[in-house]
Amino acid sequence: MNPFSHIDLRVNNLEGNLPFYESFLSALGFIQTFHSEKWKVFAANGNLPSVAYFAITEDPLHKPNGNLVGFWVENRDKVDRLAALIKKSGGKITSGPQHFPLALLTMQFILKTPVEYEIVHRLN
Repeated sequence: MNPFSHIDLRVNNLEGNLPFYESFLSALGFIQTFHSEKWKVFAANGNLPSVAYFAITEDPLHKPNGNLVGFWVENRDKVDRLAALIKKSGGKITSGPQHFPLALLTMQFILKTPVEYEIVHRLN
C-alpha cells in the first residue's frame, strides 16, 4: 500500500492556475476529476479515497513558499515530455532538465508554481 493519500493545494487565483494543473496533473496520471464549486480534485486511476489525489482550492491570501512536491516518472523521455508540456502550459522551469550521473538520477527538473515541483527519473 502506498502511504500517500492526497495533497490539498491552495492557489491565489484558481481560474488562472486551473489550465496549468489540468494539463500537468493529467500528464502525471491524475486522470479522474471530482470537482465542486470550491475544490478541483484530480485523482489517479482507481477508487477514492484509496488512490492518490490533488485537491486544489482558491485562497486569495496564499503566498508561494518553499514547499516542494516530487514525482517519479518511468523514463528520461517522460521527463523531457513533461518539461515541454510545462513550458507550453505557461509553467516556469527554474532548474533542468539535467543529468546527475553521480546520484543515479538521469534527469530532473524543478518548476515554480504556487508550489515547487520536482520531476525525477532515477536509474536505481
